[in-house]
Amino acid sequence: MAARKLFAGPDDRRIKRALCIVAHPDDIEFYCGGTVLKMTSRGVLVDFLLATSGDKGARDVSKSRAKMARIREREQEAAAYILGVKRVAFLRHPDAELVENLELREEFVREIRESKPDVLFTFDPNVAYRYHPDHRVVGRVAIDAAWPCARDPLTYPKAGAPHETKEVWCFAGEHPTLEIDVSDVLEAKIEGRLAHASQTGSAAGLRRRWRYSARVERFHQVDVR
Repeated sequence: MAARKLFAGPDDRRIKRALCIVAHPDDIEFYCGGTVLKMTSRGVLVDFLLATSGDKGARDVSKSRAKMARIREREQEAAAYILGVKRVAFLRHPDAELVENLELREEFVREIRESKPDVLFTFDPNVAYRYHPDHRVVGRVAIDAAWPCARDPLTYPKAGAPHETKEVWCFAGEHPTLEIDVSDVLEAKIEGRLAHASQTGSAAGLRRRWRYSARVERFHQVDVR
């Protein structure tokens, strides 16, 4: 049997659905917002799943974790709207406390089976330790959830009907195999990132930096079928 040809990029007409599994609000906009925009602009259904609500993402200790979580969920929903995404789900695990366990894997399996993606976006877990620990955990667990767990009907049978994801596009890794030019959607990508106002210092400074640095998004493309 001939090997399946990998997707050529976000414009590949074989891609009908995609799911982003990340750790925190603003991860998607930082790493793959332009690619998401290119997909949704041609009608691909893209869902977002966040393992935490970023409840510790503040230097101002006067804000409670609960308040930060509410703020950052609203910001993520606003950013999703800009990126053309209608479904955003939050698992609401504590920020910076994610652990690799079977319970988290089952939660991811349930979302994969509900979303039924052709492409799963998540973190590349094979990176140096400078990485945020939540990112490493999410990358490892999401890939394990996609293959073989979400595919196999006897694995987590109460988590929905089986689904076989075709590819995982891992971002923030050290050995990308796929580069996407997102210059044509760069301004909308920047607006999506700026929706995360609690995480933004100077909006003008971010615009200036991203117009220079955020024109290409890079992924390690993995066939998980």
